[in-house]
Amino acid sequence: MLGFLRRNYDVCYPTEAPKQSDAIRIGLLGASKIAPIAVISAAKTHPEVFVAAVAARDPKRATAYAKKYKIPIVHESYQALLNDPAIDAIYNPLPNGHHYEWTIKALQAGKHVLLEKPSVSNATEARKLFESPLLSGPDSPVLLEAFHYQFHPAWQKLLGLIEREKISEAHASLIIPKGVIALSDIRCRFDLAGGSLMDTGTYPLSCIRKLFGTEPEQCLEVDHRKMPPGLDQNVDQAFSGKWRFPNGGVGTIKADMISDGGYFTSMLDGFPTLAWPKLEVKHREVFVEGDMPADQEHVVQKTIFMWNFVMPFFWHRIDVQESHSVRGKAEGTIVKEWVETSFLKEYRGKVGTDSWTTYRHQLEEFVNQIRRRPVGAWIDGSDSIKQMEMIDGAYEKAGLPVRPSSMGV
Repeated sequence: MLGFLRRNYDVCYPTEAPKQSDAIRIGLLGASKIAPIAVISAAKTHPEVFVAAVAARDPKRATAYAKKYKIPIVHESYQALLNDPAIDAIYNPLPNGHHYEWTIKALQAGKHVLLEKPSVSNATEARKLFESPLLSGPDSPVLLEAFHYQFHPAWQKLLGLIEREKISEAHASLIIPKGVIALSDIRCRFDLAGGSLMDTGTYPLSCIRKLFGTEPEQCLEVDHRKMPPGLDQNVDQAFSGKWRFPNGGVGTIKADMISDGGYFTSMLDGFPTLAWPKLEVKHREVFVEGDMPADQEHVVQKTIFMWNFVMPFFWHRIDVQESHSVRGKAEGTIVKEWVETSFLKEYRGKVGTDSWTTYRHQLEEFVNQIRRRPVGAWIDGSDSIKQMEMIDGAYEKAGLPVRPSSMGV
């Protein structure tokens, strides 16, 4: 408990590192709610990163935001921020429908870009962005889609525990309680590429892709819950799906950004749903070698659970469950069964402290890539393209339109 309290105190009140003279100067597009944890706080402990400027559609809001977070420069517009020669990199957390436009413009201005997920509105935009000639040169800007959880030591620990060729089922879910996201939120607007699959759904979708380590062969089935009557019926407030992967395994997801109910009693229907982001990876049975009677066999099936895979720096747990069975070979009669379970965690990586957030680990690798140093975890452009192709395919399977492009793409 003391470790939990200390770690999360350090997360909330990070010790600021002295900045190097050549620190990368980051500009923020928008006075967003996510930037304080995703970049501003993460940058405090990084000696090579300085949040230098912000721009927002509302100059008064940008000024208040800059004062609150001690950002020295406020630009009058997004373009003015991109035109600032003192800015090295851009963080783009704008509404999904504006990701492509302002990321392309940032790259054209020679800025590195840390781009919030989902990278863009659809696969067409993804291919045009990540295959752009602007990214093809030896000194081209760095572009990273910010799936921050993949940079944390806990995620790397999980990947080291699974055996991809033996996965039979993988499931990932992320549910946001009703009341957190208003129905009027930009994430509920089709014209801004909103929807559950584009928001909460991107996490479990990327998760099952990474667990199998490859792309699915087929989308088997999907289901979704549309926005309430009177609101945009092209927008999903909940989405689930099932895919078959090349090893024969099946991956499923569940995402809901306005969830209620689901409790043990109907008396709680209508109450916000409270549930950890969770994943489950079930492996196929394997035979265990050993001294057994000739008419018996020993098999074991490994299942791995991870609680809070999205924000593991606050708290997480990895459960490794091995279900053993001794059974008759002829009829499969169970002779003996038992379960062995271990509980694991991993807060400290090869670099940093155990209070580094997923965002801080991500920022570390972003800077390493900019500095042309070796990187550990990374998400390349082809990965981001495949992620958007999977999202588009799911929407098409559901009979919903693919999110619209911007700028005539």
